[in-house]
Amino acid sequence: MKYPPVHPTVEGMMHGGDYNPDQWLHMPEIIEEDFRLMPLAHCNTFSINIFGWSAIEPEEGVYTFAWLDDIMDRLAEKGYHAILATPSGARPAWLSKAYPEVLRVEADRRRNLHGQRHNHCLTSPVYRQKVKQINRKLAERYKGHPALKMWHISNEYGGACHCDYCQDAFRAWLKRRYDNRLDKLNAAWWTGFWSHTYTDWEQIESPAPHGESMIHGHNLDWKRFVTDQTIDFYRNEIEPLRELTPEIKITTNFMGNYPHMRPFLGLNYRKFADELDVISWDSYPGWHGEKQSTEALAADVAFVHDIYRSLKGGQPFLLMESTPSLVNWHDVNRAKKPGMHELSSLQAVAHGADAILYFQWRKSRGSSEKFHGAVVDHVGHEHTRVFQEVAQLGRTLEQLAPVAGSTVEADVAIIYDWENQWAIDDAQATNNIDKGYASQVQSHYRSFWKHGVPVDVVSMNDDISTYKIVVAPMLYMLKPGVAERIEAYVKNGGTFIATYWSGIVNETDLCFLGGFPGPLKPVLGVWAEEIDSLYKHETVPFTWNGDTYEAHSFVERIHLKGAETIAAFQGGSSPTPAVTKNRLGKGTAYYMASANEQRFYDAFYELLINEHGLASPIAVSIPTGVSVQTRTNGEYAYTFFMNFSEDEKRLTLNGEKKTIHGETIDQVRLRPYGWEVVVEAI
Repeated sequence: MKYPPVHPTVEGMMHGGDYNPDQWLHMPEIIEEDFRLMPLAHCNTFSINIFGWSAIEPEEGVYTFAWLDDIMDRLAEKGYHAILATPSGARPAWLSKAYPEVLRVEADRRRNLHGQRHNHCLTSPVYRQKVKQINRKLAERYKGHPALKMWHISNEYGGACHCDYCQDAFRAWLKRRYDNRLDKLNAAWWTGFWSHTYTDWEQIESPAPHGESMIHGHNLDWKRFVTDQTIDFYRNEIEPLRELTPEIKITTNFMGNYPHMRPFLGLNYRKFADELDVISWDSYPGWHGEKQSTEALAADVAFVHDIYRSLKGGQPFLLMESTPSLVNWHDVNRAKKPGMHELSSLQAVAHGADAILYFQWRKSRGSSEKFHGAVVDHVGHEHTRVFQEVAQLGRTLEQLAPVAGSTVEADVAIIYDWENQWAIDDAQATNNIDKGYASQVQSHYRSFWKHGVPVDVVSMNDDISTYKIVVAPMLYMLKPGVAERIEAYVKNGGTFIATYWSGIVNETDLCFLGGFPGPLKPVLGVWAEEIDSLYKHETVPFTWNGDTYEAHSFVERIHLKGAETIAAFQGGSSPTPAVTKNRLGKGTAYYMASANEQRFYDAFYELLINEHGLASPIAVSIPTGVSVQTRTNGEYAYTFFMNFSEDEKRLTLNGEKKTIHGETIDQVRLRPYGWEVVVEAI
C-alpha cells in the first residue's frame, strides 16, 4: 500500500532515551556530568518523569517542580527534545496509603500491597482524579516550553483489576454490548453449557482461577473490556493535555512479541492505536540466543516493527525503549556483540522508526534495574565500548536525518489479529501447550523478508483491497463482514492465502455450523473435515512442484469443493490435498492444510513474488542472512542493506547507486553485522 510522507515530530532522527535525574537529586554532580556526556553520545532526545510522581508530589498536594524545571530548561538550552511523561505508571506510597482503593485486585480477588508498578485500578474514581490532577499541573507548567516535543502517557499499560469498581464497569460494558439483554448474552456465550445460564446481571463476574473460566465468550469479552477500560483510563489521563497543549503530540509505549513469549496477551493494540498521535514501542530481543539464529530472530523482530508501522497506516513509529547492550530480565542476559547495536537500531529505522531511544541513559545505582544496560555505566564516563557504539549510531542517525517522515510502501499484507490470538490461545483443542499462531504468522512473513519484499501487518478488520497478496494464517475467528471483504478482494483480482484452523468460530467464539472454514468455504473452495495434532517428532510428507516437503504440528483432512489440488500428502490408500488453489472472479485463493517447514514457504512465496513482480528491483539477488528494506518520501527512496550474519556478504546492484555517504557503488560489501544505505531519486 502506498502512504503519503508524514511531517516528522522533530527535524531529523531522535536519539536518546529514558533519563531519571530524580534518582540523583542528592548528587547534583551526576546531573552535571550527564549534560557533559549527552553531546558526546550524539543524543538529542530524553524521556523524563516516567516514574517521577513522588519527586514532584512527595506529599498529597505538595509540589516540588524545581528539579524538573531545571532539567527542562537545561534540555532547551542544549537544543534537545523532551518527551515528558505522565507519572501514572507507578504511584507514590502516600497515595496507596491514603486511598487503598487505587491498589489493584488480582483475578483471585486479593488486593495487592503497595509496590511494583502497573499496580493501579483502571476504574478507581480516586486514582483517575489524582492522575488527571497531576497531569493538569504538568500541562499548566510546561505548555509552551521549548524543550517539550511530545507527551509520553504512563508506561507500558497492561494488566487488569478485578475489584468491585471493575466488576460494575464490566457489567455496564456487557449491557452496552448486548443491548441490555441477558438472553442475547447467554446465546452469545453459550451459557447453557454446564448450566451456567445467567438470570441477573449481578451474577456475572470477571474470569477467576477459582470461579468461572471455561466460558470462552466470557473470557474473550473480558479481554475486550480490559482493552476498552484501559483506553478509557488513557483518555482520562490525556484530557488536560489535549486541552492545554493541543499542538503537542501524544504517545504511549506499547510492548512487542517474540517467539518465546505469548504475544500481546494484555491489550488490543490495534484498537488502542486509534487513540494515539504517534505509535511507539519497546523492543528487547535476545540477540545471539541459544535456540534461534541471529538471522531468524532478525526476521521476527522485523515482523514486529512492521506491526507497529502498520498500526497507523504506514506512519513512522518511535522505538521508545531498547537497550544499547543487554537487559537484566532474560534467562541469560547476553550483551550485544560489537556492531549489533548499530545494526539492530538501523533495522528499526529501515522498517519505519524515526527514533532510537533507550532504557536507560544512566544505570540506576540500586534496585531491580541497576544492572540493566544503559548508555552511561556505573563507571560514569564515556570510555566504554557501549558508550562509543551509541555515539557512533548517533553520528549515523544524523546522516540519516532526511529519512525521517518517510515510510514503507507494501504490496503484501499479513493478517495478525490480537483477538484472534486470544481466542486461539483459549481454545481447548489441538495442542494445548502452544498452538503456534504468532510463530506461524512469522514463518509466512519470513519468506517475504528474505526476498526484500515489504509487508504491512494488519488486523482482520483493516482494508485489504489495495494489496496484491494477502496472507491470513490460522484465521480461526471471523468477525462479521470479514469473509465478505475477503471474497470481494479475491473476486477483484487479489491473491489470498489461508491455512488450516481458519473460519472456525465467530466473534463470540461460537463454532460455525455447516463445516469449516465457515464463511470462507466459497472463497477457498474446500471443506476441512478434521484436524490432527502431531507430536514434536512427527512429520507428514507432501509433494509440491516436483519436490517433497514436511508438514508438522497440525494436519487437516480437507475435501475439494471447487478448488484444485496443487500439493498432496503422501501415505495412506490415496493422497489427500495439502495445498489447494481456487479461482474466483479475477483472483485466486490458496489453502494450506498444514503447518509446513520453512523451506516450503520460501519456495511457494518465491513463486508468488515472481508472478506479481514484487522482487526487490535494486539487487540482483539477496544472500542468506541479509535484509533489504526501502523507505520512501515520494521524492527519494532509501534502501537499507543489513547483514545479520557473522560472515561477510556481497550484493551486486542493478546499476550504479549513490550511498548515504555520497559514494558511487555497483556492489554492496557488508562486513559481519554491517550495513549500507543507498539513496535514489524516484
